[in-house]
Amino acid sequence: METVQTALWVVILLVVLVILFDFMNGFHDAANSIATVVSTGVLKPGQAVLFAAFFNVVAIFIFHLSVAVTVGKGIVQPGVVDTHVVFGALLGAISWNLITWYYGIPGSSSHALIGGIVGAAIAKTGVGALVSAGIFKTVTFIFVSPLLGFVLGSLMMVIVAWIFRRSRPSRVDTWFRRLQLVSVGAYSLGHGGNDAQKTIGIIWMLLIATGYTAATDTAPPTWTIVSCYMAIGAGTLFGGWRSVRTMGQKITKLKPVGGFCAETGGAITLFLATALGIPVSTTHTITGAVVGVGSVKRASAVRWGVAGNIVWAWIFTIPASALVAAMAYWASLLIF
Repeated sequence: METVQTALWVVILLVVLVILFDFMNGFHDAANSIATVVSTGVLKPGQAVLFAAFFNVVAIFIFHLSVAVTVGKGIVQPGVVDTHVVFGALLGAISWNLITWYYGIPGSSSHALIGGIVGAAIAKTGVGALVSAGIFKTVTFIFVSPLLGFVLGSLMMVIVAWIFRRSRPSRVDTWFRRLQLVSVGAYSLGHGGNDAQKTIGIIWMLLIATGYTAATDTAPPTWTIVSCYMAIGAGTLFGGWRSVRTMGQKITKLKPVGGFCAETGGAITLFLATALGIPVSTTHTITGAVVGVGSVKRASAVRWGVAGNIVWAWIFTIPASALVAAMAYWASLLIF
């Protein structure tokens, strides 16, 4: 009985840590949802944060749990996962999130989490612990999601420019100040739907590993779903103001029409990835869309140096968080 109680307390503490990470995810990624609508002046920061947080939570009613299934069962072999692996994964992801937040870099919470899982699992049993199919599609979309965001954002911009080619600029601005509320709502839905499910998958993985949920269950417990969506919404309410400035102003200067095209291109990408059960970086996606919109005007409209720094952050995210996760895994063996 004593062993079960001890295991239960460890599980509870780890669940709290997962929820904390989910909150940080919303805090860190608030810029993804609101930077464009703030930079265009359509909404004030406080209004935009409330708007985005609302749609983050509403996503619970829209999307199936395909991404949660991938994270919970499709990244690491189920038999490898234990409390030490989950602890290492979370510490690796949280550490990288804090570093990128402090320096105002729109890093990827998603890939920090995936890198953490990979690093902790490899530290335990080696590369044989990984599920190659899940790793392959996740790594592939590191490149596909920003590229697809770029293509869709630029394509939307070209189509809109052609449709409104004879309209007065003031009229176009008025229309898209309204339409941008629709696009930012759609993007926030996609952000909540994809990102909240990653932490649902982590808790599910933990519950299966510790025997509190059967591996044959087709869905995680309802409380995990509700708590993760609420946590990411709460995190978004507090916002990540350092990253907002980078995303909304430093990469390229946006008008409402550009914000609408970037958010719509990003939203389509996230809806597609979530439907396919692929955990993608919402940061990568919206950055690609913003760059695509800016490049339609002219190449010099994009501050490529800033975009390049963000790309380097993308490249280092998985190995950096994996390294920290591996060290945290070994340290946890001495703690509990």
